[in-house]
Amino acid sequence: MAPTALTHLGSHPVTWFMREVWQRRPLLVRQALPGFRPPVTREQMFALAARDDVESRCVTAFRGRVRLAHGPLAAGALPAVTRRRWTLLVQGLDLHLPAAHALLQRFRFVSDARLDDLMASYATDGGGVGPHVDSYDVFLLQARGRRRWRISRQRDLALVEGLPLKVLADFRPGEEWVLEPGDLLYLPPGVAHDGVALGECITLSVGFRAPAWQELVEPWFLQQAGRATLKGRYADPGARPTRRPGALPVEMIERAWQRLSRLRPRRSDAVEMLLAQLTEPKPQVIFDRPRRPPALDAFARTAAAGRLRLRADARSRCLYAGRYFAINGEVCAPGDFDPRLARLADTRQLDADSLCSAPATLLAMLHQWLVAGWLHRESLRMSSDERAHT
Repeated sequence: MAPTALTHLGSHPVTWFMREVWQRRPLLVRQALPGFRPPVTREQMFALAARDDVESRCVTAFRGRVRLAHGPLAAGALPAVTRRRWTLLVQGLDLHLPAAHALLQRFRFVSDARLDDLMASYATDGGGVGPHVDSYDVFLLQARGRRRWRISRQRDLALVEGLPLKVLADFRPGEEWVLEPGDLLYLPPGVAHDGVALGECITLSVGFRAPAWQELVEPWFLQQAGRATLKGRYADPGARPTRRPGALPVEMIERAWQRLSRLRPRRSDAVEMLLAQLTEPKPQVIFDRPRRPPALDAFARTAAAGRLRLRADARSRCLYAGRYFAINGEVCAPGDFDPRLARLADTRQLDADSLCSAPATLLAMLHQWLVAGWLHRESLRMSSDERAHT
């Protein structure tokens, strides 16, 4: 069963949090998740950092010099755990560890359109990445050890020149806390902050996407250019002789504007643009295709018999809006929409009851996504009574 989203952060209802705190002000919550267990160990982080399909970075501050190394980072490339002032960052932890994926699902009280990933930060005593500002919301959840956080509402965001990281040149903290395992600090965009490990520690960052409008619309403009069908050429019969040959004719401007006005985006264009861009997997994501995927007819028979369940791969991104559905950057035509697709996006699974009555068009799409590794199947065994009646 998929983990349920949190209803409270500590004693605070998430309804209150979203109304009063989200994108407004920082909030410290002691023991925010009852029964919290760290989803990753130091050894698991080191193993992930050595993989080429995992985004990782190592930040060191030895002898007053800050250095940044990008993964993959073999175990021998990392400093000794007994050495102070270094940090290992592993991005997309939820894509590789089931426990991390389950933890991220607890934060689905915010739309998947905004929820990004779970990052882990391992640091030795004194380790950190320096005071900085993020352009997105973040929950900083202490997993192991302790870390001191200082924040500032300053407007001076000038950076130290010559560093491989964006570090504030004049950080002026106004508040300070020490977080213990299970404590959580929420920070909205634009709040300067600095976290320093007090001994060996692991901090988890639940990050949220805040895409720049430019990033969203550029692919749309390319798509529109391919779709545009402006027939004919410019013509100006009856034009009068001009005494200003260097001036752009007003008539040409007006006719060009009339043609361009026909290319105004529709609301459905905005829907398709958002669905495509926000479900696009990260560049380093590689899906594992099944070695022996079932043929479509066998897949359909198993579904019709009520002996099939499907679940979305942890790396798959699904969103829907009205009669539009998208998975991993592919937007389905409105005519192919089925309410079961919304259920897949919301619960990240489809049970046997949902599949046994699914139409052939939907089963064909689901089969295609299964073959691509975007979905995984779980065949259900028949009981002895069921087998006796088949």
